[in-house]
Amino acid sequence: MDTVRYVTAERVAHLTLDRPDALNAITPDQREQIIRHLAEASADPETGAVVITGTGRGFCAGADLRGSGSGSGDTAERVPGDVARTIRLGAQRLVAAVLDCEKPVIAAVNGTAAGLGVHLALACDLVLAAESARFIEVFVRRGLVPDGGGAYLLPRLIGPHRAKELMFFGDALSAPEAERLGLVNRVVPDADLPKTARDWAARLAAGPTRALALTKQLVNASLDTDRASAFAAEAAAQEINMTTRDAQEGVRAFVERRTPDFRGR
Repeated sequence: MDTVRYVTAERVAHLTLDRPDALNAITPDQREQIIRHLAEASADPETGAVVITGTGRGFCAGADLRGSGSGSGDTAERVPGDVARTIRLGAQRLVAAVLDCEKPVIAAVNGTAAGLGVHLALACDLVLAAESARFIEVFVRRGLVPDGGGAYLLPRLIGPHRAKELMFFGDALSAPEAERLGLVNRVVPDADLPKTARDWAARLAAGPTRALALTKQLVNASLDTDRASAFAAEAAAQEINMTTRDAQEGVRAFVERRTPDFRGR
């Protein structure tokens, strides 16, 4: 049984975690499938957006710690360097695959997101949450340091004090609270989540794909750079973007006072 479903339709790639009995905790094999699918979507000119969601009551309960070598919770005998290597090649690669995907990625958080599952969602470009969704920085409950990019992502989204509060206490954060803090773009009724995600993805897929890719790159990089570098990167990105068919079509459509016909090229 395939526990990571990947379907493309109308220029949108739908990536669904399908282990509802385990609240979609990610095994090493699933992690590799997700990374591979994100790379495929990134390189496919016919794909304009990606949606990541889960089945059942959980979006993703984090890494499946029951499998050997699956994450920082594995209790097998190790030598120094094993844990760091596992995290680098595992959870961090997964989060980086979302951040580096050249297409906009939407998280449709349908239920509990815990541990790595929180970071998988927060690495996405847009986050939609069902009213029943919960976000839990569960690492402290297990005596662990947050991994999978959590200490990188959270402070950039909500500031260091709020990030420490979530990570120090490990309390469950409701969807409305997550929206208030700025972790979530929109909270919708549970029944409306799939349609809202499809609608947002369709709008993105109909947009200028390369301009969106460059915009994503600029915004992500701006959090780690100085003003001069950010301005230089912005100018270079616009120079590159103006060579695309979509940019030229957008300018023509503006001059001709019509709706642009973007093709993702």
